[in-house]
Amino acid sequence: MSRVAIVIVSLLAAACGQEIGDECSTSLDCGDGSNPARICDTASPGGYCTEQGCDWNTCPDEAVCVRFYAASFGNRPCDPATEDLATDMCSIDEVCTLRGQCVPRSSEVRYCMRTCSGSGDCRDRYECRDESLMREHGGEPVPKPGERLTGDLQAFCAAEP
Repeated sequence: MSRVAIVIVSLLAAACGQEIGDECSTSLDCGDGSNPARICDTASPGGYCTEQGCDWNTCPDEAVCVRFYAASFGNRPCDPATEDLATDMCSIDEVCTLRGQCVPRSSEVRYCMRTCSGSGDCRDRYECRDESLMREHGGEPVPKPGERLTGDLQAFCAAEP
């Protein structure tokens, strides 16, 4: 193999596995080490390159910051459309999720998740989680400060349950 071919193959290999949502086995598969926040979530099928602890505007272009809640709580029901406006079902240390449950703010964990517009945009064993699937399976985009989760929510690739 010529030197040029070796260089091209090396460059292509180095570029693989560096985007949010890519397959991985270890965090080293998710980048060159220049971004210590980039990790491999090995609990997801085939691994999932992500960044933990993101905010509404900190994920790379191919991703959106999504908040999940660490456990399922049997807390009070709430209406995410009216909470903190016309109603106050949740206490000050709780948030009303898209699922319509008050959950402790302290149980929130955030990850950058690959954006999608249809199931063909996601890897095998992953779904393009739109608002309907967010309500059913969990996860919701982190809104800008002072804004509510309304309108056309950005869908994201997440493991099928």
